[in-house]
Amino acid sequence: MLQSIQQLYGDKLGASDGEIGDVKDLYFDDQHWAVRYLVADTGTWLPGRQVLISPRACGALYQPGKLLLVHLSRQQIEDCPSIAAHKPVSRQYEEAYHRYYGWPLYWQGGGVWGMSGFPIVELPTRPLPDEPETARVPPPQGGDAHLRSAQAVNGYQIKASDGMIGYICDFLMDDQSWVLQKLVIKIGNRFSGKAVQISTSKVDRISYEESTVFVNLSQAAVEQSPQHPLVSAGLAA
Repeated sequence: MLQSIQQLYGDKLGASDGEIGDVKDLYFDDQHWAVRYLVADTGTWLPGRQVLISPRACGALYQPGKLLLVHLSRQQIEDCPSIAAHKPVSRQYEEAYHRYYGWPLYWQGGGVWGMSGFPIVELPTRPLPDEPETARVPPPQGGDAHLRSAQAVNGYQIKASDGMIGYICDFLMDDQSWVLQKLVIKIGNRFSGKAVQISTSKVDRISYEESTVFVNLSQAAVEQSPQHPLVSAGLAA
């Protein structure tokens, strides 16, 4: 099933021993279009702190409005490496995060989820100790250049091969692989225009400086793409 990202925002997140907040954002990488993290708004539980939850820790996605289960305890989440708000997620942080939970690194290996073919893996009973320094991959400087906020990219303009046409109003994610399969694009009048779906495989590049997504389709091809019912919570693939 394909799941609307917009309708996940605000859903409650529940750890094994209580609620931990709700879904504020999703971070995806623009190479594989895979969602790498949920961003949890922890409210008064961990005030002023941004918490990332990997899909590796999540159970099945339910219909919007229901609790999304996270197979971690509140203490595990509270003790995980802290991330600075309003700053890019660095590869160095991601290494520390995955090492803490004992998960394989998704950027090592040929698949979308690295050497494991699926985001859901068996969780260790406790965090693993740090790896020897020689076993680590040297992190690049700064943030991961391919990790992006779905909230930030929502609203970006779409530029077809022959001109601008519409803007992104949603993403559709495979609820098993956590891969963003389609862009939902609003075309025509902002209020009365229609929405269509195009595959993320049609994206040539994303310009974050121009807030624009470039696709290898003509305007006519975009307009003739399958129409999207904006009120749907989930769609058959």
